[in-house]
Amino acid sequence: MTRTTDTKDLYIGRGVVSRTGEMFKKLFPEKKAIIVADTNTWEVAGKHVEASLAAAGVEQHAPHIFNDPELYAEWKYVEELEEVLSKTDAIAIAVGSGVINDLTKLVSHHCSRQYMCVGTAVSMDGYTAYGASITLDGNKQTFDCPAPYGFIFDPTISAVAPKELAASGYADLIAKIPAGADWILSDAIGSEQLDEFSWNLVQNGLRESLSAPAAVFAGDVDMTEALGEGLIMSGFAMQALQSSRPASGTEHQFSHCWDMENLCYEGKHVSHGFKVGIGTLISTASIEMLLEEPLENLDIERAVENWKSWNEVEQDILRIFAGKPGHIARATKETRDKYVDKEGLRRQLTLLKEKWPELRERIKAQIIPFDEVYANLKAVGAPYEPEMIGVTRERLRTTFGYIPYMRSRITNIDIIYRCGLMEKFSERLFGKGGKWEVK
Repeated sequence: MTRTTDTKDLYIGRGVVSRTGEMFKKLFPEKKAIIVADTNTWEVAGKHVEASLAAAGVEQHAPHIFNDPELYAEWKYVEELEEVLSKTDAIAIAVGSGVINDLTKLVSHHCSRQYMCVGTAVSMDGYTAYGASITLDGNKQTFDCPAPYGFIFDPTISAVAPKELAASGYADLIAKIPAGADWILSDAIGSEQLDEFSWNLVQNGLRESLSAPAAVFAGDVDMTEALGEGLIMSGFAMQALQSSRPASGTEHQFSHCWDMENLCYEGKHVSHGFKVGIGTLISTASIEMLLEEPLENLDIERAVENWKSWNEVEQDILRIFAGKPGHIARATKETRDKYVDKEGLRRQLTLLKEKWPELRERIKAQIIPFDEVYANLKAVGAPYEPEMIGVTRERLRTTFGYIPYMRSRITNIDIIYRCGLMEKFSERLFGKGGKWEVK
């Protein structure tokens, strides 16, 4: 894969953690290594990595083991790790999943060096992705930094990890289904062209990776490996495009919004995958409603007439996010980046209307029906109702109204917004008889 420019070597399979020293010697001859782990990942894999490096004759610094039970991808941990790595020229080996990988990825970049990763759970798609998601000043941000130079994934380790980790990864992977529909829509209106290479990396084999949620929950090694491969391919797609577009749509915007609100449940931060899983259900429901709309008969001139000027949109942002300066700053920038004037809207909606009959069929073929997504999340042990992550239905409805302002990326919610259907869809989702009826 010549376009995945960061990662040069990949080992996937049972027992490959024992080959860590072999990969390190090949990629970083004559270099010293330093393992970065937390107390859990050190026990399940870090000691094996240390032994493999020693057997290969790789000189090692003392491992850096985070011992905070509430370890999170926050800036204070970036500073903690940077204090360690900046005092050595050793190559870091991240042994863990999302948090450990992102912290090591960003700090290695700050120290102008590459790194390796040994994944310990099928919990998210960011292992092989370009960029690291870190919370700074209460705002979850993606920082530019290269993916690991080498990556090792041993499914026998991931299969016995806590079940909520695989459930989170499954939820993150099933999100690629509606995210793909969002990209199709964005491409159709001329906003963001669909890239066939990165599309195929994510979508080819995706349904097979999602086919056995109950087996993943049960710790089946083969299905854990299939899930891991799907997540790894998603990461490569983002690496190739240097963008999260191939793997992220409406559903991730719910997660980003809740990140900004520091969503916790039962005293703990809600995992990325669990937030995305609930977002996937909402995105799927809104796509299904959109498919029921006769957009081939869309009254474009009425939508254009009702389209607000940028000054009016700014006033809306100030009103909607009153008392939330972080939201206001983000919403203003992101919405401005995708805003079009009335003529621009007319062009977008004209393309949508002309293409809708064919587009509808393509999107129907792309998505997994809502009831099936719901059942799969339940089978894999992931949340399938918003209350299961501490989000009330009232809050869910409020967040739904935030989404058109959360990111410059065009998604199905933006299509709904541009067509003037937000109020109608919100009522169908959260009004009497809706999927998440607000009592």
